[in-house]
Amino acid sequence: MIERPCYIFGPCSAETREQTLLTARQIKEACGEIPFIYRAGVWKPRTRPHTFRGAGDKALEWLQEVQQMGIRVAVEVATPEHVVAALKAKMDYLWIGARTSANPIAVQELADTLSMQHFYPEGVFIKNPVHDDPKLWLGNIERFELAGVPVAAVHRGCNHRPCWAMAHEVRMARPDIPMLLDPSHMSGDAAVVPELLKRVPELGLDGAMIEVHCQPEEALSDNAQQITPSCLRDCLDSILSRLCVVSLISTNKEEKELNWLRAEIDEQDDRLWETLVERMDISRRIGEWKKAHNVPPLQPMRYQQILTQRKQWARQNGIDESFVEQIFDLIHQESLKRQE
Repeated sequence: MIERPCYIFGPCSAETREQTLLTARQIKEACGEIPFIYRAGVWKPRTRPHTFRGAGDKALEWLQEVQQMGIRVAVEVATPEHVVAALKAKMDYLWIGARTSANPIAVQELADTLSMQHFYPEGVFIKNPVHDDPKLWLGNIERFELAGVPVAAVHRGCNHRPCWAMAHEVRMARPDIPMLLDPSHMSGDAAVVPELLKRVPELGLDGAMIEVHCQPEEALSDNAQQITPSCLRDCLDSILSRLCVVSLISTNKEEKELNWLRAEIDEQDDRLWETLVERMDISRRIGEWKKAHNVPPLQPMRYQQILTQRKQWARQNGIDESFVEQIFDLIHQESLKRQE
């Protein structure tokens, strides 16, 4: 069974026995009476082969010691062999990572393997794929439901972008299952985690999955996005404790919907400004080239060509041409300044 609200805290990887147990003790102290699930990666699907890829099966023994502290544990599985080993070690929960979630064949193999075991976990947490695909995410959820286990969705964004529209679609389609926020992977930056956690009560989400390490600066994987147990305590005091109130009070459904839409537009605005910064940098480099080749910054024919294309685009997309022309003119003027 997966409770609401649900909190999952722990390091990216179980690196050593000492680090695994120390982090668990410090998180338990930080949480006090708040129940949580301890997470730690045992087999890590890393981008490059020479980076730390997890301690492997021996780390399951360390997590069994965490269980002896009265803490439930969760591990990531990516192959049928992982599923068998984790359940043989009596791990309480499993989770499916974003890389695995992108491959429906792999997910089906995991679900099939799980359905054939004698010991079932209390639940499976399913992260969204690394790319923006709500239907694939929903399909992965359904695959494990057919295997007969409780499931929950974990929204971690795509390549350090929130992708709120994807999460919104899945939340609307499956309000019956819990959805947690993973601000660690969504941001890739520990300093941003507390701010992202504000979205949990705003959007009516059911908890959070956060990477917490006793010494993040020395972590063997994802050290930049892991917070300390003391920072976790601050987050619980200022943000997560509000979830207990939200879960007991009937929050206005229309207000939640508006918050989802605002989250989506905030993300689009962020991307818009980031694109402008990138464009201005390219304009600066063009200016350097023009200066080196004695080409004047203003090229009237080029300007008219692009403006005509933009106005045509505006007509095709139902946007006022004069609005597009004003925006393009402002961008062009700023670009000329950079080039000069």
